[in-house]
Amino acid sequence: MRFIILFVSFLCFGGCYSFKGITIPPEITTYYVINFGNRSFGAPVDIEVKFSEALRNKIRNESRLKFQEIDPDVEFSGDIINFVVSAEAPVAGNTVALNKLDIGVSVKYVDKKNEKNNYERNFSFFETFQSDQDLQSVQDRLIKNIFDQIVERIFNDTYTTW
Repeated sequence: MRFIILFVSFLCFGGCYSFKGITIPPEITTYYVINFGNRSFGAPVDIEVKFSEALRNKIRNESRLKFQEIDPDVEFSGDIINFVVSAEAPVAGNTVALNKLDIGVSVKYVDKKNEKNNYERNFSFFETFQSDQDLQSVQDRLIKNIFDQIVERIFNDTYTTW
């Protein structure tokens, strides 16, 4: 009997909760991601294009918003502001076991329907890699992983209520 009650409850209330917790007001229907700039030293020349596209894809794939270049309801813009490789995890013999790639992004969010939602924030994330690996050989994978994390944080800070 308990199983039947649980099953019926799940059917009735299962659609009422979303694990994503996305809360986009109904009046917001369109978005635009202005191509980000690159103000970091030593970053790959196309890093800002990769980031802009990652953010566009995240919003397109995980929200109901439609991409619109002219007069969108919300806009994202900003710059890649940090691209730093540093030594981590020193070991005996004056060497390091790991290197760290740290990327920072400055984001400006403009909500044309409700200005109190506007913000300007910096987001950053890092990935470590073995010191015997050449950065060029792991760079694309590291950048993708870092961008996935940063874009997730931007999306969550903007559209979730967790």
